[in-house]
Amino acid sequence: MDRRDFVRLGVAAGAAAGVARGASAANGSAGAAILDASALEQQAQLQAGKLTSKSLVQQYLARIAAIDKAGPTVNAVIELNPDALQIADAMDRERKAGKVRGPLHGIPVLIKDNIATADKMSTSAGSLALAGVRASKDAFVAQKLREAGAVIIGKTNLSEWANMRSTHSVSGWSGRGGQTRNPYALDRNTSGSSSGSGAAMAASLATLAIGTETDGSIVSPSSTCGIVGIKPTLGLVSRSGIIPIAHSQDTAGPMTRSVADAALLLSAISGADALDAATADSRGKSTDFAKALRKDGLQGKRLGVARNFFGSSTAVDALIEKELAVLKAQGAILVDVQLPNTDKYGESELDVLLGEFRPDLEAYLSGYAAHAPVKTMADVIAFNDKHADRELQHFGQEHLVAAQAKPGLQDKAYREALANNRRYAREEGIDKIMREEKLDALVAPTGGVAWLTDYINGDHYGGSFSSPAAVAGYPHVTVPAGYVHGLPVGISFVGGAWSEATLIAMAYAYEQATRHRRAPTFPATVNVKA
Repeated sequence: MDRRDFVRLGVAAGAAAGVARGASAANGSAGAAILDASALEQQAQLQAGKLTSKSLVQQYLARIAAIDKAGPTVNAVIELNPDALQIADAMDRERKAGKVRGPLHGIPVLIKDNIATADKMSTSAGSLALAGVRASKDAFVAQKLREAGAVIIGKTNLSEWANMRSTHSVSGWSGRGGQTRNPYALDRNTSGSSSGSGAAMAASLATLAIGTETDGSIVSPSSTCGIVGIKPTLGLVSRSGIIPIAHSQDTAGPMTRSVADAALLLSAISGADALDAATADSRGKSTDFAKALRKDGLQGKRLGVARNFFGSSTAVDALIEKELAVLKAQGAILVDVQLPNTDKYGESELDVLLGEFRPDLEAYLSGYAAHAPVKTMADVIAFNDKHADRELQHFGQEHLVAAQAKPGLQDKAYREALANNRRYAREEGIDKIMREEKLDALVAPTGGVAWLTDYINGDHYGGSFSSPAAVAGYPHVTVPAGYVHGLPVGISFVGGAWSEATLIAMAYAYEQATRHRRAPTFPATVNVKA
């Protein structure tokens, strides 16, 4: 993401003061308090007439200029919406006329650059092959955000093709956008593919953000960037108009600074969509998740501590052990468990993702970007080869090549791998242990701390709890659990299908009891004493 195709906005008069506020905020001043505030807090200011959506957007744009593009240079935003101020102004006029669409009316949001928007912004998945390509229609998620009155102020950088390009990738890098950096230590990685959304929320570059996940790409960057992430049940949030990896695991979800904001955002983007058959199962399950925000949400809940997802880091384990005591103090009943059969879908998961990638990507290109210069996976591979100096400078495209070679969705081996995944992740995995131990959820460390960004050795993850819920298509919520050497660590709550409200209640109760999140100070590195 070093190669930017960044659309610059002229920020109106008053932005200079906003830039100064943004710059001082990086050093810990109170000048950006409203920018770090929750959606409900901002909404109260809007309702009271103490703030306008236009001025709020102006302040975020100024902060992006000061923090993301200058100053610490987090590089989380790949493109700004040139119509953001006009949209905000329209939301202000609606409010003045007595029309308020809901809690997100006039609230600024950033969305990942694999979510189609039928506006002046590109939808590129970070690839130069799609730079400048505007989608022909909104993704369902973008449509729902607009209907809720949210102001889409820009798009976030990501691991190119949602980190499904190379076996040796560096997360947070794309040919179009360059490298996103972690606000808690700029030489460290943001993890996952929703890197820009994670870093942007940590740095308070918008009120809310949307990420997408196939396996870990919401929860992992949320954990390493010290924010809340929700990966929903497959089908709660429509995938139509999202540049895909694999329909059996892909989903969009909230990435925010608080559980309350995540609940509001999930309510806004969920719902049945005729263009995504999986969402038919969500009828009656899409709800007002804000109703789940209860401080007693852990009381009497039986939680399985997934011990086979500890052990990657003694420091992280020690931190999470302390947080387990918090769960108990809030009324939870803890049971040590071993989540079964997690070793039985590692290779078959990749087989499924590769098998679905080519047909799913080509369906997206045909339906949302028929005018793009690339029409097929083979075209993308050829483009990268032709522009290797910019696209292949750090790592290759082995996954794209492997996906191109897969025979398709009717292939027997693919269908057997998919059945295997569902069997061992669902009925003989999460469902089995929750039924046998009468659990309300599973808990474990979300993953390790952020690693040093390294173009020689590539990513080196320090453990992850993402795969069971990702492969099963079940919900997963991560919440800030504290810090190791100043680097954020998350704790995860995972449940069965459609258990979002239960998980949100538990996550909220834990968050309110701990309030671990603190704003980053953008250090160049973390100094760890020997």
